[in-house]
Amino acid sequence: MAEDELVAFRKRWKQELTTKKKEHPLVCAPSPSCDVPGQSAAAESEDQPDYVSIAHSLLDGRTSPLLDRIQEERTRRKRQYHNITHACSTSLQLQQQPQRKVKKDEELLDQLIQDLNEVNDIPFFDVELPYELALKIFQYLNCTELGRCAQVSRAWRVLAEDGVLWFRMCTREGYHRDAGVSDSPCWKSTLRDCRSSAKTVCSNWKNRVGSISQLQFELGKVLCDVSSCDSFVLAGYTSGDVRLWDTLHWDSTASYLKPNSLSTNSDPRPYVSHVQVNSTVAAAAYEDGCVDLWSTETGGEPIHHYQSPVRVQALALSPDSPVLVSAAGPDIRLDRADDCGYWRTLCQAQLPKTVKSLVLVPGRGQQCPLAAAAAGETVYLLDDREEEPRTLHSVYGHPVTCLDASDSHVALGVKSTGWSMHDGGNKIHVYNLETGKPVVCVGSSPGDFTCINLRDTPAHLLVCGNKDRRVRVFDLRAGSSVASLYAHHLGVTSVQADDWKIVSGGGEGLVCVWEMRMGAKLWEMHNRHPVRHVRFNTSTLVTANIPDDKSPRGACITDDDLTAHRRHRGVICHYDFSENALSQDHILPICRSNFTESYGYNYNIGLTVPYDRLSGSHSSH
Repeated sequence: MAEDELVAFRKRWKQELTTKKKEHPLVCAPSPSCDVPGQSAAAESEDQPDYVSIAHSLLDGRTSPLLDRIQEERTRRKRQYHNITHACSTSLQLQQQPQRKVKKDEELLDQLIQDLNEVNDIPFFDVELPYELALKIFQYLNCTELGRCAQVSRAWRVLAEDGVLWFRMCTREGYHRDAGVSDSPCWKSTLRDCRSSAKTVCSNWKNRVGSISQLQFELGKVLCDVSSCDSFVLAGYTSGDVRLWDTLHWDSTASYLKPNSLSTNSDPRPYVSHVQVNSTVAAAAYEDGCVDLWSTETGGEPIHHYQSPVRVQALALSPDSPVLVSAAGPDIRLDRADDCGYWRTLCQAQLPKTVKSLVLVPGRGQQCPLAAAAAGETVYLLDDREEEPRTLHSVYGHPVTCLDASDSHVALGVKSTGWSMHDGGNKIHVYNLETGKPVVCVGSSPGDFTCINLRDTPAHLLVCGNKDRRVRVFDLRAGSSVASLYAHHLGVTSVQADDWKIVSGGGEGLVCVWEMRMGAKLWEMHNRHPVRHVRFNTSTLVTANIPDDKSPRGACITDDDLTAHRRHRGVICHYDFSENALSQDHILPICRSNFTESYGYNYNIGLTVPYDRLSGSHSSH
């Protein structure tokens, strides 16, 4: 409707109301209040019905009356009705009986109209909002508030149960982040199932309910390094072999990774010094300086290979993109895969000292990777857009012992020596990557910090391990310690935390699971050799006990009894705390091996004979 048409409609409506008021004036019985000269205007305004006042407000361009206006109108109408009823009852007593019956019916009709008016006098919206705008308002409500809104009316129930609202709430809580709105017929039920499953998984974590499997490949070889990401577990051995497990698909054909031709022809084959894996790429560095990369989807032959002149000291792979950085002595090399899958070297740099640790900043993608390297007492930032590495931290005589990075910060443990030990001991420095300036300095421990986890911890929290046997959690906003746990008597070697639990590994081979808020130990598991790798997600945990001695006495591969030296080889444990972990379909891969596989010949329980049947057969003979 055009603006001029709306104005004409308002004028015509006002004229009709005025005409009806003149034709049907309100006649009331004589009353003392009617004789007062100063109350004629007030009586005239009070005599107007409620719908007339609402109509006048709409004609003036206003929305619905305020709540106090409605209450005042209701009070005046009740008072006026009682006055009219009293006057009418007085006049009816002078009339005949049939007329009194008619007046009684009119009184009942007036009472019915009054009751209907009282029912309709509730706050309401005069303006009808578009569905998209109402949905925009409802998206700021949580689950409980949406449930309350669904009880207001049918229209609000349709809004509160809209699939887009529950889809956004589901993704906001971390469930099905890669899904679309059309992937589920009812996102409200999906969120309810996800919450129930998460509650069950949390209870399984606390009570150690689930399945535990040991990942073994070469029974006569010694484990050198382990890396895991999502469902992939990568391990390197002293035999030069690299094995990849997909815990979601145990029988994946990409499990066997072939080395490059140079390493294959060499005798003896070099040890695997470092391994790294993400969701798309697996990488391994050998003692002779070779670096191989494989695809986690296809496996088989390496998709990229290069040779370093000396042994690779550190290797890092981006957790979310195909970007690899390696350090051989003081030399750093940064490689990346392009959109077509071809790997090329982005930049190379040479630092004054040997690189001890490397980390790639997550969340940077393929286009602008950023690496942090610790060499002696200096931490450098390597960016392919800059000609030289940029110095982030450097204090003479204070070497860096550990390093980790999140998408916006870098944390490094610094060892204090000499007179600086009187300043509180060893500390952890946190720097902002965007400004390059220090944010906070925490910790004051006499022992060296051995491991830091900043990437996986909640916002403003940092968890670290120390040689003084303690696991510490720091609040970076306040710069203070949140928790200090006495964990491992031979020092903490690896640690990771999320919003409610901490998993730590020690040099004595103990894996401990802690409840962060209470600081209580939930459970622990022990294996021989130090725990060098701890990695968990929502429902799984991967730990690796890697021996320090890679050539133990009597662990020759030509020995007949391979099980005699099992204590020297190290072990990889995979814990599954999901809901279906205890179902009958969950069978370990070693139990599904056939008779021709040498690595499973003495563990294949499907081929063994039960003891009672075996004893019965011997007794018959």
